Amino acid sequence: MFLGVSTLNLDAKGRMAIPAKYRDALADCCASRVVVTINPREHCLWLYPETEWAEIARKVARLPTLNRQNQILQRLLLGHASELEMDGQGRILLSAELRDYARLGKKVSLIGQGHKFEIWDAEGMLSEREGWLGEASLTDGEISGELSELRL
Repeated sequence: MFLGVSTLNLDAKGRMAIPAKYRDALADCCASRVVVTINPREHCLWLYPETEWAEIARKVARLPTLNRQNQILQRLLLGHASELEMDGQGRILLSAELRDYARLGKKVSLIGQGHKFEIWDAEGMLSEREGWLGEASLTDGEISGELSELRL
């Protein structure tokens, strides 16, 4: 499970070092190969271990393409996906296109989401987090059936 928030630097070439605490897990589960794609709803990136991504990509690719929403999702998730391998220093190179989409500056936040990571511009994430906290504190907000049964 990938958990926690790490603040990292992007170098001048757009490389990001995966924190050491995740490198071994990624080496074990996917031979240090990952896939980065865009989040179609927010300006951040999703980083998946290659093995996790393969299952998602297979499902998305099999969606009927005559459905407009399916076609859009395929273009965004599959069309923007980059297959990457960590180098000897545990770094991955984020393309300029992906960095531009996510509005990444020099400092980025890597947020563990269990089976994947999100990559945010560090300042942008702090701003978004304030909004998330505000939404979470609403008592009359809509709660999914799965959440209503969750015991924290």
